[in-house]
This record gives sequence, C-alpha cells and structure tokens, in this order.
Amino acid sequence: MATFQASRWTRGNFLFPTVIEISDRAVVRRKRSWFSVDEISISMQKVASVHLKTGLLWSDLLIESSGGSDPLTSHGHTKADARQIKELIEEFQAKPEDR
Repeated sequence: MATFQASRWTRGNFLFPTVIEISDRAVVRRKRSWFSVDEISISMQKVASVHLKTGLLWSDLLIESSGGSDPLTSHGHTKADARQIKELIEEFQAKPEDR
C-alpha cells in the first residue's frame, strides 16, 4: 500500500491534509476535520479514469469511477506524487487479478 499526503500549504489542507492511499484493491481518500473523517473509496476494478491537472507547484487529482458515484477529488499534491498515483493505479489495473 502506498500513501500520499497533500501539502499543508494548499487550500483546505493546513490543519488536516488530505491523504490518498493506493492498494491493489482500492483507492481511498481520507479528509479529516475537527470531529470527523470523510473517507471515500473506489474499488480498483471500478476506476474509470484518472485526470491530473498540474499547476506551477501543485497538482489536482480527479479519479472517476465506472459505478456512477461522485468522483474522488483531491488537490495540493506534488507533481511527482500525482504522477506516481496515476502510475500505480494504471499498474494495479493492468495486473491480472489472482483468483
């Protein structure tokens, strides 16, 4: 499992930065606040596309599912982390599932 944390210097991430976890089974986004945790997960089989929007310093991620649910969004990741997230998702999707 790989974990990527958004930069604290970006909007909405100062106290509680967004965390993206990539495993061979799912993509999980965790966003904490003072009294709760907002967690969204998309099964690796249901990931339809990964969209990166790269700015001068930071990248935004939009991971869409084929299940019709809301897309998983996260902003404030470094360019290298965003590229690595995309590569890991594509790598896990290309692997045949062990059954």
